[in-house]
Amino acid sequence: MSSPKRRIETDVMKLLMSDYEVTLVNDNMQEFYVKFSGPTESRDNANVTEAPFSGGVWKIHVELPDQYPYRSPSIGFMNKIFHPNIDELSGSVCLDVINQTWSPMFDMINIFEVFLPQLLRYPNPSDPLNGEAAALLMREPKRYDEKVKDYVQRFATKEAADDAGKADDDDDEELSDLEHLSDEGNEADGMEL
Repeated sequence: MSSPKRRIETDVMKLLMSDYEVTLVNDNMQEFYVKFSGPTESRDNANVTEAPFSGGVWKIHVELPDQYPYRSPSIGFMNKIFHPNIDELSGSVCLDVINQTWSPMFDMINIFEVFLPQLLRYPNPSDPLNGEAAALLMREPKRYDEKVKDYVQRFATKEAADDAGKADDDDDEELSDLEHLSDEGNEADGMEL
């Protein structure tokens, strides 16, 4: 049996050699980003239709625990997505969904070729992280599909995926600018009004 470190290296190398765009965080094989495209078609009762997530591109943040592959990876969407099992604000994927299906037999390629496409094609509104998406899917599936497509057009473009996660850096810069302005404002403290 191979060690978890060796398995991490093997799985990440397979992912790096695949067609996916992978970016390691600080050359760390346990934390990285992967560009993921939504599934193009959906099967519903033998009908094949265009999936509402078709054309979308998401930047997925992946963290592998030290116990990988015996423990499942942590997966989060960096750009917005409207889905019952994905938290809209944090992008985290419902842990039950990952943990119930995870097995050490899976590798990282399975996550992007099987797990995530299945999650997008077949959402589970009975175990939601996004209650609004779950309610809309159950009550008005056509409106749910429309809202998903709207989110794809607004938040899941290649440009949005490239920019995802950069807002935190911009916020820090804005805070620095505000601190600079407040320092200048202190010069007026000694002036009479």
